[in-house]
Amino acid sequence: MNLRRDVFQAIADPTRRAILLLVATHSMTAGAIASNFDTARPTVSKHLQILTECELLEQEQTGREIYYHLNPKKMKEIADFVEPFRKLWDDRFNKLESIMKKYKTKK
Repeated sequence: MNLRRDVFQAIADPTRRAILLLVATHSMTAGAIASNFDTARPTVSKHLQILTECELLEQEQTGREIYYHLNPKKMKEIADFVEPFRKLWDDRFNKLESIMKKYKTKK
């Protein structure tokens, strides 16, 4: 039985978020990605496996090299899910700001 990993558990890890930021602008090999971290290559490979299983990263083989790149469709799904929460918090912070301004003018 092949269980799919949860995308939000995947992006909860700071190393995996850093990997996503690294490959956001251009494709990179596992070795190039690993060179940005002070951890063992197998550890980075495990992170890449998780991100690939969650479909946040896609693999493309060019010759003997495998390049990892961001899957924009999956990232958009995450952004679409988070958007209502962002709006909710923006509204709450705007209300707090207006209360603080009123309090400040009363002093």
